[in-house]
Amino acid sequence: MLSALHFKVHVSTCIGVPTIMFYLKKRTSTLFAMFSSSYSVCSDMANKRIQKELMDLQKDPPTSCSAGPAGADLFHWQATIMGPGDSPYSGGVFFVNIHFPPDYPFKPPKVNFQTKVYHPNINSNGSICLDILKEQWSPALTISKVLLSISSLLTDPNPDDPLVPEIAQLYKNQRARYEDTARAWTQKYAMG
Repeated sequence: MLSALHFKVHVSTCIGVPTIMFYLKKRTSTLFAMFSSSYSVCSDMANKRIQKELMDLQKDPPTSCSAGPAGADLFHWQATIMGPGDSPYSGGVFFVNIHFPPDYPFKPPKVNFQTKVYHPNINSNGSICLDILKEQWSPALTISKVLLSISSLLTDPNPDDPLVPEIAQLYKNQRARYEDTARAWTQKYAMG
């Protein structure tokens, strides 16, 4: 019976803290059962932080934004951002996906638009070029601050660090045409 049990140990590092996962595999004639028991400092910290941010968002939601778990998975949220009134996105409701990594808040969340947006810093896949979601991320930032920054980006694009250079050029050289196209996309994709 002892030969049917197999142990596997996986050691990794999470924010400089060793994390050990033990896997117990038991082989039977027709069934493979895998039991895993793991303890991760990172996931526990992330879980507590995400729960705290969720409570803070419910108590004091950011202006024109909302966010929360998309289902039972606390690490996957859906957010909405109302198009700022002083932008060509006014009146639109934009859906955003948020995925928290296991080592959140030490690594930034992955945030992308579900709703199509005509914008120099947002591409057709919904990826967002925003420094606080990359090299300027800090554990002091929260999802509330991220949503407000994205809302601000809708009002004030950064054409000097574009994700879509063609739209950035239009923004710089033919602002009225850019705004007309952004308004048309907002009506088509964010007002339905």
